[in-house]
Amino acid sequence: MKRIRNSYERTTGEQRKLLFESWEQSGNITAACKTAQVGRNTFYNWKSRFEKDGYAGLEKYEKAGVAKGTGRVSVEVENKVKALHGQHAEWGKHRLSQEIAKANNWVPLVSPNTVRRVLEESGMWKEPENKKKEVPLSQ
Repeated sequence: MKRIRNSYERTTGEQRKLLFESWEQSGNITAACKTAQVGRNTFYNWKSRFEKDGYAGLEKYEKAGVAKGTGRVSVEVENKVKALHGQHAEWGKHRLSQEIAKANNWVPLVSPNTVRRVLEESGMWKEPENKKKEVPLSQ
């Protein structure tokens, strides 16, 4: 039997504050969770932050994951992409990506879409001519 997972909205700062206020008053986690209408996992997820920063630590929710812009390729790889494109302007993004990987013992350094982004940012990217053009529907 397949288990159905429920999806809930993220807790608000007010909910988290109510959760920990009622926990401090009653000392009962279950009652505090019922009062704030959250699960016990939510309590334990926020408990360490509450112990560290108090109520101020419950205000903001920070997204998990890598910070935006940290996944960029190095300047050396960007220069390789531009130089290889300058030598072989007829090659597409996939071929350029594969040639850079081939030169690096077949370890990929850059994805085809990153090759395209690098070339677009430097003004060197042109749409392939063999790409299908949209034909308007006749009425």
